Amino acid sequence: MTRLTSISLFSIVLFTGAGASAGVEDFNGRWNITVKNEPKARAWWLEVNGAGSAGISGKFVGAPGGQLDVIPQIRTEGNELVWVFERAYQRPGVQSKGIYRARIEGGQLVGTRDTGPANPRLSFTGKRAPVLRETDDGKWKAGKPVSLLNGKDMGGWYSRVPGQSVTWFVQDGVMKNGEKAVDIVSEAKFWNFKMRVEFKVADRSNSGIGLRGRYEVQIYGDHGRAPDGHGNGAVYSRIVPAVNATLPQDQWQVFEITLIGRQVTVVLNGKTLVDRKEIEGLTAMAHDPNEDQPGPISLQGDHGPVAFRKIEVTPLVR
Repeated sequence: MTRLTSISLFSIVLFTGAGASAGVEDFNGRWNITVKNEPKARAWWLEVNGAGSAGISGKFVGAPGGQLDVIPQIRTEGNELVWVFERAYQRPGVQSKGIYRARIEGGQLVGTRDTGPANPRLSFTGKRAPVLRETDDGKWKAGKPVSLLNGKDMGGWYSRVPGQSVTWFVQDGVMKNGEKAVDIVSEAKFWNFKMRVEFKVADRSNSGIGLRGRYEVQIYGDHGRAPDGHGNGAVYSRIVPAVNATLPQDQWQVFEITLIGRQVTVVLNGKTLVDRKEIEGLTAMAHDPNEDQPGPISLQGDHGPVAFRKIEVTPLVR
């Protein structure tokens, strides 16, 4: 098992607050958010612009659906930031309001989310997203490849949600998910890397590959459809593929994915879908918000059948 944890592997610049005492302008920027007792063990992401002015606006991942959303209602009240979504927080088809409140303490966001008296309040903390300086400049060298599938069992993987059992299994050397299987996470962690994934997915079924446990490359059986931000090979809800290269259902397909800093390249079945594009921040599948550190590979399992016969990660080093 290879763990790439050396801080020397990357260079990072962290934004800090504007001063010793926080004003509402200090809400501006991007935040990676850790949520206590989040039901699916997910991380959230927030971007705020124009705090302290009449033109305040924001974007959010985690409200509660699976995409990047423009915040419809956002304002400051005294030293608090408040944003609101009208969403089905309780059950499908039932509208309920999600009210998020946050303040800045010690340079961090500290806040709560309320969705009504019948639901528990969630508390969260947020750190400013780091600036990652590394880019795909052609100077990176391949290290020793690491296979994340042993062809026998689920060794090297664990459940993303504490207390939930892994219902994935290996059959004839192929790893498959059970019905409504929990997402799984690799024990191995990586920083910059290139990976090859050989997978099979049914029509309209979907899964996802979490890069460093933060950025999802979507897997979707969408052969013949127009490229989409939720389509096969998209960086989910953030980067739309240039083309749809999905093969018909139940054929083996190949991803070649390169991640350096936040710069990603996605090649599907020999066609380039995403070419060295910058990922702005976490996606809905994120569970590891520590963008300045190596992270695992994660796989989504609860959105239909998917199979993997190869997941090989090659670290990239100077």
